[in-house]
Amino acid sequence: MKILSIHNNYQIRGGEDESRKAEEQLLREMGHEVDVYEEHNDRVSTLNPLNIALRTIWSRESYKIVEHKLAESTYDLIHVQNFFPLISPSVYYAAKARGIPVVQTLRNYRLLCPNALFFRDGQVCEDCSGKFIPYPGVWHGCYRDNRAASAATATMLTVHRAMGTWTQMVDSYVALTNFAREKIVEGGLPAEKIVVKPNFVNPDPGLGEGRGGYALYVGRLSVEKGLDTLLAAWEHLGQKMPLKIVGDGPLASEVVEATKRLPDVKWLGRRPMAEVYELMGEAMVLIFPSKWYETFGRVAVEAFAKGTPVIASKIGAIAELVDHGRTGLHFGPGDPRDLVARVEWVLQHPEQLARMRRAARAEFEAKYTAAKNYEQLMKIYALACSI
Repeated sequence: MKILSIHNNYQIRGGEDESRKAEEQLLREMGHEVDVYEEHNDRVSTLNPLNIALRTIWSRESYKIVEHKLAESTYDLIHVQNFFPLISPSVYYAAKARGIPVVQTLRNYRLLCPNALFFRDGQVCEDCSGKFIPYPGVWHGCYRDNRAASAATATMLTVHRAMGTWTQMVDSYVALTNFAREKIVEGGLPAEKIVVKPNFVNPDPGLGEGRGGYALYVGRLSVEKGLDTLLAAWEHLGQKMPLKIVGDGPLASEVVEATKRLPDVKWLGRRPMAEVYELMGEAMVLIFPSKWYETFGRVAVEAFAKGTPVIASKIGAIAELVDHGRTGLHFGPGDPRDLVARVEWVLQHPEQLARMRRAARAEFEAKYTAAKNYEQLMKIYALACSI
């Protein structure tokens, strides 16, 4: 099978790009030919705002690039990972003009929400979901805190709803969890076209020992990721468990300040993946304090691969991934005292924690290996090609 993978790389949430690359590599390992058409948001600085807005709605350049690729070589399907903002849905039409099936992975909520997160002013917001014109997102300047940029995004969504793009030009959508699928269906996308396939971890990083005695956070340092909740919890915890934080982002200065006040909190910044896996494997627990509707939670699955249980907010897809009492624990999103209670429970129940470690690793082996994922992906491709 020959696949054209299409991706607009904007490097805001790194897990999305890692998952896309892992999928492409897996396909190559299994003998498929994968060609990639990629745009990068570095180009945004070279374009004027009007040009960016027009490209967001319909990129003639991307249409021609895909049209040319499909004309010079035979592809079985195109798999669009992300088209926003420089590629645009025009690539669907280039594929359909040649009779090529289209698969679209939904790694965020962009087709329903201008900022793609269902998150505004520090809390969940679904004001635009299901609206033909997502005007609340424009009024609030939800995309990049900019009303003009938000208007361009909202126009793209509205124009393509009117054109029937989302219902007619895509053969199969891939949601990463049942939770994400339900939200996408609520927003108006056709349920019969949306298949659930999680991300996966490849190669298998192997089981860790869990002897480090610390909690670990890995991810973007931002409000929607719950960094304020995490730091507030460690204010209350009273040096009962060290916390290591890996990552960078807009709240980095707040993390630095926290390390000055709290001797048991250590910020490691960005780290190579091999080192992150080592940290995960030795951690007592991974903390996943998100406050938005995560579509997946790759870091949690990586922790499972190392046999490390996850203490996660009971919200969005991460609440689906973590089975409370078996592979980890839930706490109330945005509730630092509830998070403290869960950490204290872990400290007081070493035998149950050992069982959770075994269950976490078993969960990875059952659901998130490359072999399981490849089988699911082939079924999705077969479905798209049969429509």
